[in-house]
Amino acid sequence: MLTIALHADNEKKSLLENFCIAYKHILANYRLIATEATAEHIRLATGLPVKNLLAGGLGGDKQLESAILNNDVDLLISFEKVSLETFREAADHNFLIRLSDLCSIPVATNIPTAECLIMSLQRGDLDWREEMKAAGKTN
Repeated sequence: MLTIALHADNEKKSLLENFCIAYKHILANYRLIATEATAEHIRLATGLPVKNLLAGGLGGDKQLESAILNNDVDLLISFEKVSLETFREAADHNFLIRLSDLCSIPVATNIPTAECLIMSLQRGDLDWREEMKAAGKTN
């Protein structure tokens, strides 16, 4: 079963909740993981089971990074607060994205891209991830 990592800054949690409500029928077919607060928001909003990592600042972000590096994540949906004022200051902002690139994990950072990836999941377009893992191939 493919694993979807859900990640959202505090300012974007309601956006992620609404996305998960809209695509609950698709997300229900996959394993979901998220840091503590995000997992709780998604569970309460959708009733979907979400594997709880630690709180982000208490090691959950590191657990998520480790899951990506260990090929335990097949898709990352990460909604982060980005503005022109803070864009240059957010050097760490892209770390999960860079890790996902390194490990060939599809990433969505906004609603339109997340919708495209969710629909491709439903069509089976990301089944190659399961085949790759079954063949013992990692990043």
